[in-house]
Amino acid sequence: METALAAVHPTEQVPLITLYTWATPNGRKISIMLEECGLPYVVKPIDITRDEQFSAPFVAINPNAKIPAIVDDEVPISVFESGAILVYLAEKTGRFLPAAGTARYATLQWLMFQMGGVGPMFGQVHHFRRFAQAPVPYAIERFDKEARRLYGVLDRRLGEAEFLAGDGNYSIADMATYPWVARHKWQEIDLNEFTNVSRWFAAVGTRPAVQRGMAVPA
Repeated sequence: METALAAVHPTEQVPLITLYTWATPNGRKISIMLEECGLPYVVKPIDITRDEQFSAPFVAINPNAKIPAIVDDEVPISVFESGAILVYLAEKTGRFLPAAGTARYATLQWLMFQMGGVGPMFGQVHHFRRFAQAPVPYAIERFDKEARRLYGVLDRRLGEAEFLAGDGNYSIADMATYPWVARHKWQEIDLNEFTNVSRWFAAVGTRPAVQRGMAVPA
C-alpha cells in the first residue's frame, strides 16, 4: 500500500521523499515534520504487527530493522533513526532547527531528551501495561514512576517557555515529543495533573500539519 500527498501527481517530475513508517509515535514524528515543511513525500507503510520491518528490502535501508526511515531521491540518501531524520529534514529545509547559537542547542538538547528519555521510557510503559503476556508489577511500577518523573520535567520546562526550545521556537523537539504525549492514556497519565504540558499539547495539536501528520499512515 502506498499513499501520497494529493498535491503530487504521477506525471510531475518532483523529487520525492519516501517515508517508511507505521502508526507509532516514532513514525508520526516524521510525517508531522514532512507536513510542516510542505515537502512532497510518499508513504510506504511497514506493518510491524506482521514483522515487515525485518524484510530484506527494508533492512537494506535500516539495518536496525525499526521504523521510521526515509529515502530522499533528490540527493539521493537514506536516513534512519527518527532524531537523525528530523535533523536531516530541518537542515534540508532550513526550518524548525536554528542554524547556530543557543537556540540551536536548546532545540537539540530537548530533542535528545525525547530520544533518550521520553520515547524509551514511555515505550516501556506501553509494553508492560498493554502488551506483556503477564503482569510484571515491578516493571510497571518502575516505568510508571519514571514516566511521571519525565512528565514533571516537561511540565517545569513548559512552565518557563511556550515551546520546549523556548518562546516562539516551535521546533523538531516539539514534533518529536508530541506523539508520545498523545498516548498519555496508554500511560495512564491524567494531563490535568500537568497543566503546562496540557496547555502545550492543546496548542501543538491545533496545528493543521500536526493533525495531518498524526493521521499517517491512513
